[in-house]
Amino acid sequence: MGSLGTSELLIILVVLLVLFGGAKLPQLARNLGQAQRELKSGFDEGAESS
Repeated sequence: MGSLGTSELLIILVVLLVLFGGAKLPQLARNLGQAQRELKSGFDEGAESS
């Protein structure tokens, strides 16, 4: 299994635009980034305590 190519990323972007609309995409990206930071922080805390 490889990484996503350019054509796959474009298809995903188009699907997101259709589902969420252009106005909600920045909010969605912000929320995903925040969730990723919180998940990484939780993993770091778990590694420190063990």
